[in-house]
Amino acid sequence: MKKTGKMMKVKHILYAILFVSCAFSAQGQVKFEAKVSKKKLGINERLRVEFEMNQDGDNFNPPDFDGFRVVGGPNQAISNSYINRKRTYSKTYSYFLSPLKRGNLTIGQASIVVDGQTYKTIPVAIEVTAAVKTPTDGNNTDIIAEDNVHLVAEISNGSPFLNERITVTYKMYVSKDVSITSQWREIDTPRYADFWSKNIDASGNFKIYEGDYKGENYRYVILRTTVLYPQKTGKLELEPLTLDVPIDVPGNRRDLFGRRLTTRVNKTISAGRRTINVKPLPLEGQPENFSGAVGEFQFSVKSNKEKLDANEALEITTAVSGNGNLNTLQLPSLKVPSTLEMYEPERSENLRTKATGISGSVSENYTIVPQYKGLYPIRPIAFSYFNPKTEKYQTITSQELVINVENGPVTNAVTTSNDDGTLTDKQAVVLSSENFKYIKLDANLSPIVSEPFFKSTLFWSLLGGPFLLIPLLIIAGRKRSIRRADVQGNRLRKANKMAKRYLAEAKKNIGNKVIFYEALERSLHNYLKAKLNIETSEMSKERITQLLQERNVDETPVMQFMSLLKSCEFARYTPTSNVTIQQDYDKAVETISTIDKQLQ
Repeated sequence: MKKTGKMMKVKHILYAILFVSCAFSAQGQVKFEAKVSKKKLGINERLRVEFEMNQDGDNFNPPDFDGFRVVGGPNQAISNSYINRKRTYSKTYSYFLSPLKRGNLTIGQASIVVDGQTYKTIPVAIEVTAAVKTPTDGNNTDIIAEDNVHLVAEISNGSPFLNERITVTYKMYVSKDVSITSQWREIDTPRYADFWSKNIDASGNFKIYEGDYKGENYRYVILRTTVLYPQKTGKLELEPLTLDVPIDVPGNRRDLFGRRLTTRVNKTISAGRRTINVKPLPLEGQPENFSGAVGEFQFSVKSNKEKLDANEALEITTAVSGNGNLNTLQLPSLKVPSTLEMYEPERSENLRTKATGISGSVSENYTIVPQYKGLYPIRPIAFSYFNPKTEKYQTITSQELVINVENGPVTNAVTTSNDDGTLTDKQAVVLSSENFKYIKLDANLSPIVSEPFFKSTLFWSLLGGPFLLIPLLIIAGRKRSIRRADVQGNRLRKANKMAKRYLAEAKKNIGNKVIFYEALERSLHNYLKAKLNIETSEMSKERITQLLQERNVDETPVMQFMSLLKSCEFARYTPTSNVTIQQDYDKAVETISTIDKQLQ
């Protein structure tokens, strides 16, 4: 019996400890806070203040609302529900206030007693400005939705170099007073006309973060991350992302349990236009072989064979890897001795786009077939790039390769060594018995005695010739005056001349993609001016096609001409090889010639 009595005492003690622990736990979970509809308002606007607690209490004392006039309230609401055997309780006292003066005001502390313990809210700072043009009601659902959901475009670098990576992160901030779903939709998607762009979407897997928006606590999600590489210098504008978002806003009505019912409002929010100031790459220290690479790179030249026989193929690979504008990168060309047969390279890309930019590698694989026995040097190749972190140019030079062709026919070309140790090819001198074959044997002799110049045929011709030229000069002058007066004809002739000039300029710059396509596009535009008598502003695709067909030009050359114009537009933002550039030039010459023959 004594043992049983002791066990009962231990149980009572344990129950008492558990009860006290629960009591302290419940006391520690009391939450009493003040919420305001806005922290900045005009003197002619209203403010809604709510004092919310999660446990019932007594002796609620509101603050004195110094600087405000109470125009509504107090309104009391109680919400008491049980979900999965868990009680949820909420009690709210709400007031509507009208400011009495401008300046920085404070909503003081409210107090309440819960289980004998007094709890107070934290004071809330309010900024009252001058009267606004359109006063808003603090209880208006549209205004609440607009003030509590914001779309922001955060830019990693507002002043990048040309072709330097920048990242635009689109974040949607939502205050804790409203709620939204993932059912928003894009109304207007930005077009990055002067950038190479790549979107990294969240694919519906949105993670919610805690953050600050203008000094207030907000939740936010990252909707999209866009990687941009500027293709022009100067001030470039980023178009805004615009969304239609359904927002659940607390309304004035309440349910049977006193909880406020929500009202769904659809709002259009926009990230706003942003301006990027793109800096040109510095000219000081720029290497001659620099082709526009910007980032951090490694460069290598490798051969799969060092020894082989004649007519046996080997492969030499030039590769650039790292992080930067690899998508538009031009690799330096490989140069080999003339006695080696080299084919056009095959380009290979292994690229990944992340928020940190484009990374991976770009390579060109050359197939080379030697024809004769001997040693063939592959000269070192230099690759230069601009590092935006150090703001300096860097150059990487490959090692010299020597290809040893051990077996095969021997050519007259002799491989010798220079003073600096490098190898070179020299053509052997071959002696011939016909070295003096072209000595002149027939002489052109003139007589010593010649006819006097005075009163000779040449004399009279020179004397009377100027008089005969006078009518021709008069006729030529009249034609020149008529031609000068022909303003329209002169304009067309000038356009035709400019078209030929730009076409010639494009041919000179086949190795430079940017200059080539700019010159080719100007040549095509001036050709249309000369042949169709239209201005640049009238050169829409439909207009050009209509005019050419009206002049009885076949459909095939018309389609080729339009394809050339598209190539000029897209080539600035997409990688293009020298082979493609040569093909576009040949196509342009052929198309212009065909249209010339068919125009009537």
